[in-house]
Amino acid sequence: MAIKPVVISGMGAICAAGKTTLDIMSSFESCHRKPALPTVFATSLEYPVFEVAGFVHSPEMMRTLALAYVALDEALLVAGLTPGALLGLRVGVCLGTTVASQLNNESWYRQYRSQGKMQPEPIHTYFKGNLAEAVAGHLNIKGPALTIVNACSSGADAIGVALDWLTTGLCDVVIAGGADEINHIPYCGFGALSVTSLLPCRPFDKNRNGLNLGEGAGILILETEISARSRSRKADLFVSGYGAAADAHHLTAPRPDGSGLEAAVVVAMAQAGLKPEDIVFVNAHGTSTRDNDRAEGRTLLRIFGDKLKFLSTKGFTGHTLGAAGALEAIFAALALRHGCVPANIGFEDLDEEIGQAPVSVKTSISGRAALSTSLAFGGNNAAVIITGQ
Repeated sequence: MAIKPVVISGMGAICAAGKTTLDIMSSFESCHRKPALPTVFATSLEYPVFEVAGFVHSPEMMRTLALAYVALDEALLVAGLTPGALLGLRVGVCLGTTVASQLNNESWYRQYRSQGKMQPEPIHTYFKGNLAEAVAGHLNIKGPALTIVNACSSGADAIGVALDWLTTGLCDVVIAGGADEINHIPYCGFGALSVTSLLPCRPFDKNRNGLNLGEGAGILILETEISARSRSRKADLFVSGYGAAADAHHLTAPRPDGSGLEAAVVVAMAQAGLKPEDIVFVNAHGTSTRDNDRAEGRTLLRIFGDKLKFLSTKGFTGHTLGAAGALEAIFAALALRHGCVPANIGFEDLDEEIGQAPVSVKTSISGRAALSTSLAFGGNNAAVIITGQ
């Protein structure tokens, strides 16, 4: 059953492609990307990453949270919301992550292993990994605060929860999105899985051989139309549908037939009251791994046919883990607003096993609905529908 869309009144983003949404769109326009070896930690491995260049933050603050605050500030500014204005509204916070809540305790273990004892500071940092609580406290928000840790669909799932809070009347406004940092543990872990590339990633390309990790944050200010109207905010972008499905096929690999992803897309389109022909483009998960791109590409072909415009923006940002679903929903929204999608950078040769090619150059679009997909470890699949006026 179709639901009432919720307004996107503000968006903020930071990643390797830029420190604001405007900077990021400029990088997309110029096809600029430059993955390099990580600088935030020492390693003997040589997998390039998409690190936010020159990003400096207080050593007392977790890098993931610092990234989230940058995106949050931009999103609130665009939405015309000050901390004081939020006090008069029912506000929730729902943010996705992986590193902040699972993978930021390396210093604790190192200290214990080397010294046989541990100081409390690493544990204090670990407890600050609840991004939603941190943001809620920062803004003095008293509404629901939820941090979602659902691997690479976390940011998309956070948008889905926010949509539910708004359509059921729990909140007037929700701060939704995701954030993650370049971190030693996932860097080594993805390397151990043999899914990282020594070269810049090539989503959906026949010769793709793995992903590059990235970092960043994407924050959306979502609100009901009644709330936006009461603040005299003109709406041109909406979250209109969300679907989730778990195929439980494998701990890290997607189900080859893509049935879980298809189920999530079908639910999202039903919520939005849309048909496959209404979707003008898909911002796909597109990790540049053999299994993901094959399963996802085939599934999109099955649902939408061979005329679909689709792409992955991970060639510009790397795989930002818990931030990916939020950042890519923002990119989809901005593409609808500007009437064009960027090139699927890194693509050169058609993979016959997928059966269709992503857009390889900047491409004009005409229509009002876009889909952003996320595939995660554990068989988690999420789909977010963005619509415009």
